[in-house]
Amino acid sequence: MKRILRVILAVLVALLLLCTVAAFAIDVSPLGASRPARSLYAGPYVQVGATLVAYRRWGTRGTPVVLLGGAAEPTWVWHAVGPRLAAAKHRVFAIDLPPFGYTQRNVQPTLRGWLPLLHGFERRLGINRPLLVGHSLGAGVAAAEALERPRDVGGIVLLDGDALPFGGGHSWLTHVLVYPWFNAAFRLVTSSDWLVGRVVRNAWGPNAPKFPHATLAEFEQPFRVTGTSTELRALVSHGLPGVSLNGLKKITVRRAVVWGADDSVDSVASGRASAAALGVPLELIPDAGHLSMLAQPARVAERILRAARS
Repeated sequence: MKRILRVILAVLVALLLLCTVAAFAIDVSPLGASRPARSLYAGPYVQVGATLVAYRRWGTRGTPVVLLGGAAEPTWVWHAVGPRLAAAKHRVFAIDLPPFGYTQRNVQPTLRGWLPLLHGFERRLGINRPLLVGHSLGAGVAAAEALERPRDVGGIVLLDGDALPFGGGHSWLTHVLVYPWFNAAFRLVTSSDWLVGRVVRNAWGPNAPKFPHATLAEFEQPFRVTGTSTELRALVSHGLPGVSLNGLKKITVRRAVVWGADDSVDSVASGRASAAALGVPLELIPDAGHLSMLAQPARVAERILRAARS
């Protein structure tokens, strides 16, 4: 028995050494290597304090709409919704909240970091009392902004996001997700069309198309921005920020909750609970999953416009 245990231990040690060597090899390879945001995305950008903020915009006149994406979502996800809102006479802005998209990675991934960034972004671009549309993680940011600064918010739409906090209290993970293993795994996973494709298909909902590399690269490329892995570790430690159900009940601005009817990432039941707390009906988008703005952009845009007119 002792001999067997010694053999097992030797095998485990050998595997650990082999994995460590492989991790170091990946770290010095070009696979998934980090780069400055400007080399990956041409812009536009705006300087907000010490942070270079990446965004997109559509339309030149009308009341403003600000689109806030969720986890691992660059502003590209709004490419089919933004122009529709602009065609209906709105100035539309989509902002990258770090550590996602192409905004510089020097902001704490919490409400304490994101809300001042959003305030500064609005000031720099002359955005007054916008309708905030928050998807998934972005729903929590929209709700927190409406709760904190109701006079400066024209209304909110929670899209496939219940705005509630999730996770947190896992600071011990920062001691587990260490170099070089975490970096190697991060670069491998976020560079794999097969893995990223499976995630996107699951989030898309029914009738997901076959995604070409160019589409998957829209999700993969932002992970290459310098500093992303470090801030992701911090986000895992803090958890996804949001507002409590009691906090949602205190929101007084115009509000709507819109949900993909086939969302398997955030359940429809979660949307129903948040809608009830906000005192509004839950609006379902048929034939759409979590990425409803991609699966059904026309229907999502119509629901946003309805909220803007209410």
